[in-house]
Amino acid sequence: MATKNRFGLRIEPAVFIPSAIIIIGIVILISAAPDMAGAVLAAMQDWITANAGWFYVLTVTGFLGFVVWLGFSRYGSVKLGRDDEEPEFSTAGWFAMLFSAGMGIGLLYNGVGEPLTHFTGPPLADPRTPEAADEAMLFTFYHWGLHPWAIYSIVGLSIAYFGYRRDMPISLRSGFYPIFGERIYGPVGHVIDTFAVVGTMFGVAASLALGAKQIGAGVERVFGIETGLTVQICVIAVVTATATVSVVSGLSRGIQQLSKANLILSGLLLVFLFVTGATVFMLNSFVQNMGYYLEILARTSFWTDPENRAGDWMASWTLGYWGWWLAWAPFVGIFVARVSRGRTIRQFVLAVLIVPTVVSFFWFSIAGNTAIRLLQGGAESLVEVLNGPNGLDIVFYEYLSYYPLTSITSLVVMLAVFIFFVTSSDSGSLVIDMLTAGGDDDPPTVQRIFWAVTEGFVAAALLLAGGLEAVRSAVAAAGLPVAVLLVGLAYGLIRALGQERHGIFADRMRDAEEYTDAHGTGAPTTKPDPAIG
Repeated sequence: MATKNRFGLRIEPAVFIPSAIIIIGIVILISAAPDMAGAVLAAMQDWITANAGWFYVLTVTGFLGFVVWLGFSRYGSVKLGRDDEEPEFSTAGWFAMLFSAGMGIGLLYNGVGEPLTHFTGPPLADPRTPEAADEAMLFTFYHWGLHPWAIYSIVGLSIAYFGYRRDMPISLRSGFYPIFGERIYGPVGHVIDTFAVVGTMFGVAASLALGAKQIGAGVERVFGIETGLTVQICVIAVVTATATVSVVSGLSRGIQQLSKANLILSGLLLVFLFVTGATVFMLNSFVQNMGYYLEILARTSFWTDPENRAGDWMASWTLGYWGWWLAWAPFVGIFVARVSRGRTIRQFVLAVLIVPTVVSFFWFSIAGNTAIRLLQGGAESLVEVLNGPNGLDIVFYEYLSYYPLTSITSLVVMLAVFIFFVTSSDSGSLVIDMLTAGGDDDPPTVQRIFWAVTEGFVAAALLLAGGLEAVRSAVAAAGLPVAVLLVGLAYGLIRALGQERHGIFADRMRDAEEYTDAHGTGAPTTKPDPAIG
């Protein structure tokens, strides 16, 4: 039960306390023995990918099919809120926040590195051939396209539906009411939300640490200043401080405005690369890549490589990505739900699946295809940098060296990365605070500040201890139990929608003033509709 104390804090002790203990315990263990922890967690991840890869592939593809069907089914007109409710955020602000919390930073981090890696070491084709170029873009699209956004959509749709249409807590537990009934307000729900809190904390912290490395690499590249842990820790400190200011500003002025600013900044960079580069080649590549992706989407979606033709490629790339996106699903999904109130299911599906996917594909066609073309033309420095120390951190800056105004564009990239990580930290602290506050979608600001600062400390501790790789393995391995949870969310959502369609739910929308804290923030004084239990 969420409680409010004399300091104005609102927490769910059964989630807040275990989460804090687990987070602190994991940081201590990894800090004390980073090598051993990394080996154990890497072995765990290897076992999962070796034995449950088929399950990853089947469930992630199933999620995509489910979301597409749901968006175009009779349930597409159902609003994620009351029937007369308007969206809380503008369409532009909504799109911007989807990018910032989802994978915007990944486009800058992997825009050049991943296509080049696949081109020089493709899973099936011969390296550096036209076939390898096709494979490179196909699998980059596959990893960053419809499938990851379908994963996020499962969580987002479930939480938004139960939270804003059924007036239940904005937390992962609410989506399981059709399965567990009132037990979601007890130990079962506490375990689900605690798992989501811990996963979100380490997912965001690992990304903060990676972002600090990329910004540090940019400082070294542009200014010639040798960077190391000290600079990276300083970067994390500045990101955390900026995120704290954003937290105090509120969701509308903080995350939304920063997200819009970054969308403009990234858009300007995209236009610059497009105009000053091989424009016609980029357009041809985009159209061809889209066609190739759509042509063999079904075949790729079910590819498990049973003959092991690709060696370790499948485990390192596709299954690693699926594990990472699944682990991030509670964080991104809950945040997407928070900013999607008032949208219909069809609007949600079309926006969340199509818009980020198309923009991402255009970005990769510009950066990735051009990088491959440069390499084919003799730009071997790209591969030398990529294969060197911290290759992924630096290769995008090396790519920019083949364009005019390199110093300026490198500064733009560093600023964009910085803002992306501020919005990730801010949105992550919001999600954690909602979960530890019993599902309150507007928890006290001071608690969000606490979690934003905690994320910074955890990221810094991981870098100092050399335990970043261990956490990345742990986050990827966490994808397996999350996949099972998402299957439950999909089942609960379709069951609840079916009950509503048959008139059992009807129009009985309970007003917020009827709530008490009987079961935590947002829990109704009466039981939710028994039909969905």
